[in-house]
Formats: sequence, C-alpha cells, structure tokens
Amino acid sequence: MIRSATVTAALLVLVVVVSCRAISQSNPHMEAFLRENIGLSDDQIAAIHSGQPVVVPLPPRNPAEVLLFGAVYIHAAPETYFQYARNFDRLRQVPGFLALGVFTDPPQLSDLRGFSLDHDDIQDLKNCQPGNCRIQMPATSIEVFHRSIDWSAPDVDEQVNQRLQKGAFERLLAYQREGNAALGAYNDKRDPTDVPEQFAYLLSYDNALPEHVPDFYHYLLTYPRDKPAHFEETFYWAKVKFGLKPTLRIVHMVTLRGERSDPIACAIAQKQLYSSHYFRTALDLSVCVRDSNDPKQQGFYLIKALGSEQGGLSGPKGSIVRRAAVSRAVSNLQIGLASIRDRIQGQ
Repeated sequence: MIRSATVTAALLVLVVVVSCRAISQSNPHMEAFLRENIGLSDDQIAAIHSGQPVVVPLPPRNPAEVLLFGAVYIHAAPETYFQYARNFDRLRQVPGFLALGVFTDPPQLSDLRGFSLDHDDIQDLKNCQPGNCRIQMPATSIEVFHRSIDWSAPDVDEQVNQRLQKGAFERLLAYQREGNAALGAYNDKRDPTDVPEQFAYLLSYDNALPEHVPDFYHYLLTYPRDKPAHFEETFYWAKVKFGLKPTLRIVHMVTLRGERSDPIACAIAQKQLYSSHYFRTALDLSVCVRDSNDPKQQGFYLIKALGSEQGGLSGPKGSIVRRAAVSRAVSNLQIGLASIRDRIQGQ
C-alpha cells in the first residue's frame, strides 16, 4: 500500500533545511541564498521581499521527478500559519477535494467512511496482477482482493471498498506501532522497492537538519519512538481529483513549533503514505522563518518545497507530458502561496 520514498524527496529536505540555515543566520543572507543556491534573479528576490510569491522548478534527478521551490513574505505573526495549515475544514473547501477525513486518536475503522474507489477503479482492480496493476498497491493486497471478493456479486463495489478500508486501517495501525519498518515493499510495478530503506536514505542525504532542528530530524527517522513534547501529528485521508481520475491518499502530518525566540517558528512535513494513482511518492515541506529585522515578529518568510515521483513522464511523449505537469504544478503552487498570504494577512 505504501510507495517508496525516493532520492527526490531527500533533495527536498535539503532545500528546505539549507534555506532555514541561510535565513536564520540573518536576513542579509537570504538574498545570497536565493541567488546562489536557488538561482533566482534580482527581480525575483525583490518580488519575494515585496510579498509576491515566487516559484521555480528544481533540476530533477530523473524524468519521473517533479521538484518545486516556493517562497513568499507574509505580514503576520508566523504562528498564524501553523493554525492555517492544520485547518482541515478549510482544506475540505479546496477545489478538487472530493472528501477528507481526519483519523481519531487512536484511529477507528469508522474514520475511513468515504474512503472508497470508484466503479471504474474497481473494475481495473479485478484484472490486477502483482507487477501489473493500474491501482497502486502491494502484491499481498492484490492477492487478498482476488481471494476475498466475489467479483460476480451485485454488491461487488461495496465488498471491495469494505476490504480496502479494512486493509488501509490495518496498515495505518502497523505504521503507528512499528514506524517506517511497517511500510514494507511496494509491488504494483515490476520492480519492488524497500520503503524503509529508501526513507532512511532520504533523511541521511541531508547533514544540515540535525544542526538546526535535531528533534525534527530524529523523530522523522525513528517514528513512533522518542516524540518530543513540542511536536504534534495528525493522520488524515483525502479523495482528490487533480488529474483524470479521483485519487485516494493517506498522509502523515508532523509539525514542530518553535519558541518565540527561535528563528524557525514552525516546520511542517506532510508525508504521503499512500496514493491510489499518479504520485508514487510525495512530500510537502513548509518552514516559517521569522523576520529578524521585525522586532515585533509580525512578519515571516514561508518557504515551501514540494516533490513527487510520477509515472509516464519519460520518453518522447512523456517529456511533453512532463513539461505540462511541471508548468501546471508551478502555477498551482504560486496560486496557493498567494492564497495563503491573502488569507493570513486578512485575518
């Protein structure tokens, strides 16, 4: 059920943390970072300082990767973003979100009511084989569906979705007990990938993170052990339609809240645990950095790094699809940053 984290996501961690290092030292370092590390022009840097969102794609390591860096200055206390990011009622109103559920603590099977595949996906699932499946899931799950579902019954859709919800619930509980070790191997394509190994590599790729927010680094690596007191976490699922097909996702959100004297007001990681389509893996990282030139701390820089690994972006035809996907992703993030700025400054 869980797709492997890739080196792509590791690069995202590096981008966000390096940005924290550059900005947290002092504001004069921000321009050097944006110019030298990200490659922004003077006009783009000036736009960020004036409150305009700037988004650029980062160089991918392979055609399947889509990497974005975005930044905007917001005239408000940085703590307001923490509340904004955790407002799930707001998220339910975002165009493209068909349904969303937040897991209780501890999770209950009933939390997954509405977590369901459409009829077309269920028909595709009927024909799935390990290594050749249009629905992203592990070989064991494909085998369970084939063994436990009466595909000729009139209530086949209900059978499949009940089995889907039960499987998702069991895997989430295993992840909460065992952490990354429970992610196992993902087998919907020909070559399986060991997810815990890839996620460990993701975090070990960056050496700057422990220096600035060691608890955040440690908890992402050792979850669920050693949770710091100032951390909060939430699990939620969503049914979204940002492509041709509705997509089911399960996400683990980890948030760090800094003290008033800390240059980093908050850091939020949203790690995709499952996606039924399109995104083999996805990571959304946000960091709120206080404006050290603002004695009242009523302004902050919002730094975002987004990344995903998607199929179908290689080859001559895939390169065309890739250009369109990257262009659309850049536009969506730019619109998203502007919306965040306007909503927070308007409070």
